[in-house]
Amino acid sequence: MLPSFDVAAASVIGREHARAGRNNQDALSLLSQGEVLAAVVADGCGSGAHSEVGAQLGARAVAQAVLALVNEGASLEAPDFLESARARVLKFLTSLTEQLGSSLVGEHLLFTVVGAVMTPAQTLVFSAGDGLWALNGEVHPLGPFPNNAPPYLAYGLLSPGAVPLERQALIPTSDVMALMLGTDGAADLAKLAEARVPERDEPVGPLSQYWTDERYFQNPDALRRRLALLGRESVRADFTAHRLVRTPSLLADDTTLIVLRRRMGRA
Repeated sequence: MLPSFDVAAASVIGREHARAGRNNQDALSLLSQGEVLAAVVADGCGSGAHSEVGAQLGARAVAQAVLALVNEGASLEAPDFLESARARVLKFLTSLTEQLGSSLVGEHLLFTVVGAVMTPAQTLVFSAGDGLWALNGEVHPLGPFPNNAPPYLAYGLLSPGAVPLERQALIPTSDVMALMLGTDGAADLAKLAEARVPERDEPVGPLSQYWTDERYFQNPDALRRRLALLGRESVRADFTAHRLVRTPSLLADDTTLIVLRRRMGRA
């Protein structure tokens, strides 16, 4: 892990998946080797029967691919860096379909990607599909796409070159003060600043809290607990009306965040 940065990461299930009795279809992966860090969030296709499998495998496969390329000497500036990473991921997914059948693609392997690879010199942010990333306080939503159908990396198994990993930013790491990667649930979270926290008389607050508030970096479980609180259904008794009042979860979709923040006083 890069010594100059603190990390907070968490993933929670959204309201609609919880109501349907489905799993959290988001995933995240944080991998490091030496002073190189790879961070990836992935969101499985909602219509896939077991898309949480693809999200988990995909997040790790993408992180492993970019990390391996850097450690083999590839430059983040190289025009083919992300295409080489994509090819490695598709090779891995192809091996799965060869062993388990082509139906695996639609049922298990459709996932979006928002990721970053960080070296002491440079930081590359990339994506395939929807989600969100934020750099030094500037938030960049990805999508939405027509008919809520983002492009999935695994479409490349069906049509070579169909969905590339796209560069979103390439900057000197010395310029990175805070970097957030999020699935599309994070894009919804960004709209909730004025909403009230379930069972608490306080606003949700802006997205910036997740890279400015010390608690998320001092306690490794603080971010997950905060997202879980926002995703919890509130039930209270109205004794005057003799009824229960339910306040639904604020997070309709699964929500996953990785936040990297430079430690104060570190270059």
